[in-house]
Amino acid sequence: MPREAPYLDVADALRARIAAGEWVVGERLPSRARLAEEYGVGRNVTQRAMDRLIAEGLLEGRAGSGTYVRKPRDRRRMVRSRHRERRGGSPFRADMRENGRTGTWEARSEARTPAPSEIAERLAIELGELCVVTRYEFLADGQPVQLSQSWEPMAITGDTPIVLPEMGPLAGMGVVERMRSIGVRVETAVEIPRPARATQEQANLLGISLGDLVLLIERTYYDGGGRPVETADIVVPDVRWEVAYEFGVERG
Repeated sequence: MPREAPYLDVADALRARIAAGEWVVGERLPSRARLAEEYGVGRNVTQRAMDRLIAEGLLEGRAGSGTYVRKPRDRRRMVRSRHRERRGGSPFRADMRENGRTGTWEARSEARTPAPSEIAERLAIELGELCVVTRYEFLADGQPVQLSQSWEPMAITGDTPIVLPEMGPLAGMGVVERMRSIGVRVETAVEIPRPARATQEQANLLGISLGDLVLLIERTYYDGGGRPVETADIVVPDVRWEVAYEFGVERG
């Protein structure tokens, strides 16, 4: 039976031609109009087929120039696990160490920032309650790896030495270690991963193209009583990293 979406057939055909070497890395494909005529479909069908192959990493679009065969991805795996919080210090730095890389970051914090509605809901606080928001740019061997925007209620950290995550005695130690120092025990982390497209700002910071695939992870830490103590939006570029989740299996 024919597919309901003709662009998938065109994508399959283009993928096969690339695999066969008809177009090599760095070579420009024919125009959408020419491919549409060749396959007997509309230009919008060939555009959707190309968009799919761009998302897969086989093609790349260059503004004002055309669509080219892309160099194969060199993707590494980033494993997110309950154990990553037990290694001490920064989980990111430990993640990168396991990949044979040196993890560093740049951060900018703003105190007394009113919580917008979505953040207030995630932190179970009132709209406009004061928070510290910290924007991170994470690097591996000096190259951008991921972005993060973190929110912490000042009702929890405001009168403590850890109010600014990257200053004070536990600067750079991660949320779990910092919260433990003021008697708040983080016991649960909930992550919600969603596919997204890079905004211009994200693309500039990560060194990718506008609209490239990214993984957006909404993470929230909870203490033993179920109170949210921090929430963050983490952005990982799909072209460089795949994210894997590791779960323990309890034996009966």
